[in-house]
Amino acid sequence: MADISVADVKKLRERTGAGMMDAKKALTEAGGDIEAAVDALRAKGLATAQKKSSRTAAEGLVGVLVQGTKGVAVEINSETDFVAKNDQFQSFVRNATAVALETGTSDVEELKAAAYPEGGTVGDKLTDNVATIGENQQIRRIKQVSVTQGAVVPYIHNAAGEGLGKIGVLVALESDVDADTLNALGKDIAQHAAAMFPQALNADGLDADVIERERKIAAEKAAESGKPEDVQAKMVDGAVKKFAKENALLSQIFVKDGKATVEEYIAKAAKDAGKSIKLVDYARFQLGEGIEKEEVDFAAEVAATLKG
Repeated sequence: MADISVADVKKLRERTGAGMMDAKKALTEAGGDIEAAVDALRAKGLATAQKKSSRTAAEGLVGVLVQGTKGVAVEINSETDFVAKNDQFQSFVRNATAVALETGTSDVEELKAAAYPEGGTVGDKLTDNVATIGENQQIRRIKQVSVTQGAVVPYIHNAAGEGLGKIGVLVALESDVDADTLNALGKDIAQHAAAMFPQALNADGLDADVIERERKIAAEKAAESGKPEDVQAKMVDGAVKKFAKENALLSQIFVKDGKATVEEYIAKAAKDAGKSIKLVDYARFQLGEGIEKEEVDFAAEVAATLKG
């Protein structure tokens, strides 16, 4: 009997997407010959994940979990919303989110290499899911938030289950104010973030490339005005500052109040409590955000099939 190494099993799984036991069995039966094992798995219909991995995965779920003063948000994608309602997929998202929080990692590859509660690794289970559920699935991103003292408050919009939904938000408030006050304030801010799509906590955190793009757009508009260059420069600076204010969480107008900024709303809550409250971090994951979805013309697809 050939000596089957863990490395060979891993290599076969990466090439075929087959489950761990199926890959090991195929290698054993093929006497350790990886190419023969690939052919055997293909013949049995088990070499599926590799083909599916090229398909766009923009659906799925965002998982959020909080324990004590730590929280994590994880986005895991599938190809269709139907899979997002699958119990097996939802269980995987919950477990992977819990592993992410336990390990404290924000790196997708590190999470995939971490031990999964049911055995193997998170990556092993992901590959098994692709083979058994029949759709491409990807762990897309992770963010950890924490405070030394205070509260990390979660919020799920369009919930699909406990801690799962289409938009997941975490708000980290540093304070020694009582838990009920912080949780209520945190929920308000999290709901605001879910609705208003801030791009950073404050203006300094906004992506430099995004700011530069806005500056160029503003410069083109100012040039069209025909006004003197010094006036144009002021117009550009004003437009960039306006963009930064509207896209940084702390400077956005708080939707529940309509007048005060989020920062001012927090300051008022702190004044009422007689203690300091500081929003130190947040996470906002919206499912499929930034993924270019593949548009499918089903009528054309059927017509092409009928033509052979």
